[in-house]
Amino acid sequence: MQDAEAVRAAAAAGQPATAAGKFHKSLNLIDLTLIGLGSIFGSGWLFSASHVASLAGPAGMLSWVIGGAAVLLLGMVYCELGAALPWAGGPVRYPMFSHGSLVGYLMGLMTLIAFSSLIAIETVACRQYAAAWIPRLSAPGSGHPTPLGWLVQLALLAVFFALNYSSVKTFARANNLVSIFKFVVPLLVIVVLLSFFRPRNLAVHGFAPFGAAGVEAAVSAGGIIFAYLGLTPIVSVASEVRHPQRTIPIALILSVLLSTVIYLLLQVAFLGSIPAGLLGEGWGPISKSFSLPFHDIAMTLGIGWLAFLVVSDAVISPSGCGNIYMNATPRVVYGWARGGTFFKVFTKVDAASGIPRPALWLTFALAVFWTLPFPSWAAMIQVVSAALVLSYAVAPVTAAALRRNAPDLARPFRVGGFGVIGPLSFVIAGLIVYWSGWATVSWLLGLQLVLYAAYVLYAATVPRRRAALAQDVRSSLWLVALYAGLMVASWLGTFGGTSLMRHPWDSLLVAAIALVTYYWGACTGLPERELALGRGDED
Repeated sequence: MQDAEAVRAAAAAGQPATAAGKFHKSLNLIDLTLIGLGSIFGSGWLFSASHVASLAGPAGMLSWVIGGAAVLLLGMVYCELGAALPWAGGPVRYPMFSHGSLVGYLMGLMTLIAFSSLIAIETVACRQYAAAWIPRLSAPGSGHPTPLGWLVQLALLAVFFALNYSSVKTFARANNLVSIFKFVVPLLVIVVLLSFFRPRNLAVHGFAPFGAAGVEAAVSAGGIIFAYLGLTPIVSVASEVRHPQRTIPIALILSVLLSTVIYLLLQVAFLGSIPAGLLGEGWGPISKSFSLPFHDIAMTLGIGWLAFLVVSDAVISPSGCGNIYMNATPRVVYGWARGGTFFKVFTKVDAASGIPRPALWLTFALAVFWTLPFPSWAAMIQVVSAALVLSYAVAPVTAAALRRNAPDLARPFRVGGFGVIGPLSFVIAGLIVYWSGWATVSWLLGLQLVLYAAYVLYAATVPRRRAALAQDVRSSLWLVALYAGLMVASWLGTFGGTSLMRHPWDSLLVAAIALVTYYWGACTGLPERELALGRGDED
């Protein structure tokens, strides 16, 4: 194991202690901010507006604020971790550093599922919107791809792969060019649709026709949290960033704040521009009437040129986001492998390009796989949203445990008020997972519990794993308790469960479970003498 003091010195100097001489430091603040904005602005803005309106009505505006606040809180935590430990694949390495290999293994798998399936989602979104021009790409009425549509998705994935194969700077240049265009169209949509704004729309069926439960459901099921979650690509490439201690926090905060403003204005513009005659049956049917929200509303209002631009951007925006996650996911695979709980072949980085190419090949294969069983954007969104939030949610516990057990670790960016921000962000993350519904929670968390048991049984038979197993189990029981508690609450609650516990008591129960497990996790991190800051390098 690497000496903790050496790791701290490397972190203080802004050098990745695990990959020195391999990754190339070529990303600046503009590159990183556009990576953040680009990963946030994918297919979310193109589909979420009508889903949010159907679930929450005009009160969906509050859902966007809640989602933005939640991601900003988590982003602040990632600022501290990313600046202190600017290493490749950081999002999956931080839990390993603080709580050992078992937690790192579970989070690595969760993050890999979320990231690789997200690449597939973005190609699916491109194909669905492109079907407005080429109907043969989608089966009539279902949104599922035809054989031609699937081949188009495969071609897009191949382009993403090629852009990321040569060098990180090639990827960054391509992303910057795409980002310049992809933000022009949403801003133009806002300006044009606000000229058709009807204030009466916001009150015609009441501001919150589905109550607080609708506002909460929209955060998860409406695609809001999915639309926001673009923080980890910034942290995943931390070892390739110039001056990471300064650049990472600024890029993270700018990305979240700018995206919140744009998303909120897009939702307001959509709500206010719907012709009054289409609201006769309320907000519920809106997602069916406007399955491609901004294209369909532009056509309804007779603005054909805007509909054309929206479809054009609908190909570019998700493509840019998919390209970013094709870049970030190999770093996650690399970080997971460096932690010793994934195949060592994925720790190899090409010397000339600085690209972890074996991990990139795996990412491409998984992205292709995810296009097979989940054919439409709506079919994938809830599972991916929950998986992404879970992969983010461990960060506050990790930060709290490292503050407790590694107080001398250099923290160039230290979150103020962490005693409030840490538990609050964890509670909100737990609620977002719960709001995704029983169908998602049961299999996603159930799978994690099965994999937990499989790891323990495996580690008990491997001598080098067995030595650390007892401590790894002690440091991970809080996570098992969180998963089990969320599953019980989801089964009892009103979000797809049995409704034996009514709203808001079900959400209050989830908040209590999250709060207890947060402090449990913060207190059961690895002792400082066993801190896993260097564990990924010994394997």
